[in-house]
Amino acid sequence: MNGIAPRARLLSAFILILAVVSLRDITVQGAALGLALILALVSGQAVKPLLHRLAHVEGFMALLLLMLPFTVPGPPLASLGPLTVSAEGLLRALGIALKVNAAVLLGFALLGAVEPLRLGHAARRLGVPVRLVQLFLFTTRYIELFRDEIHRRREAMRARAFVRRSSLHSFRSYGNLAGMVLVRALEKAQRVEEAMRCRAFDGRLPAIGIDDRGRGEIAGPGLALLAGAALVLMDRMP
Repeated sequence: MNGIAPRARLLSAFILILAVVSLRDITVQGAALGLALILALVSGQAVKPLLHRLAHVEGFMALLLLMLPFTVPGPPLASLGPLTVSAEGLLRALGIALKVNAAVLLGFALLGAVEPLRLGHAARRLGVPVRLVQLFLFTTRYIELFRDEIHRRREAMRARAFVRRSSLHSFRSYGNLAGMVLVRALEKAQRVEEAMRCRAFDGRLPAIGIDDRGRGEIAGPGLALLAGAALVLMDRMP
């Protein structure tokens, strides 16, 4: 899959994710998750890093599983004191979890190996507004810089014998850390803006040295369209 053009990957991911989020049957949602997992493994994604990335998503899914069964009205399934677990809420929470995990796996499988710069230019060539593309490129570029800044400041805190505790001093220290990172982010943004103006940046994205050609320009989105249509037809079957 490494030789597939970034535009084909992006369009295929959009088609499949759009099909997945439209599914309503819990069985078809599970099948979509299985298909996405197979595609992620076939694309060369290592299992351990993949599970580590999914762990960030599962925290939000756990909140849904804890809240929706108790808040969505429907036939009661069980009772926990004054709270009633509804079957409708449980099915809805499971459906959302299956679809979100399938969409994330599809994103990793199709877009995980594409460099952000190539992905941004591919999105622009597909008609995505330039402002959104710029926001994406700047975000991916400076996340690592701010992560390094947080790491340096946490190392400085450890050098000053800081120990994490549930105390007012710890909370104040983390508040100062967050404030300093925001200040550094503002300073960095101002310097970047000045540097871009010095280079006569006019709001357009230069594509010098960017080549997003490759195989699968038509076949990739075509297969994705067929797979998405098959999932939707299975979902709509009585």
